[in-house]
Amino acid sequence: MSQYRLSNVEVGKNYTAKELDSFVSTTDVVLLANNESQLFTDPEREYKVTDVFEGFFEHSSDNGEKYFREKKAFVVEKV
Repeated sequence: MSQYRLSNVEVGKNYTAKELDSFVSTTDVVLLANNESQLFTDPEREYKVTDVFEGFFEHSSDNGEKYFREKKAFVVEKV
């Protein structure tokens, strides 16, 4: 698996699920996939990075407030 270690991905490029798995395992990011929970079911399936965001809002279930998290979020689509 070490040959798949990625420290960055680029918008517009394709990556296999195993490469994306390595990326999220070594980097503090969020992946949003159009095939939902099936992202890592086929290690050889290819995905295209279509967008990236510097952060996102999330809702706290503790106090009902919304907070902006500065954490990169990448959108990937099944190729």
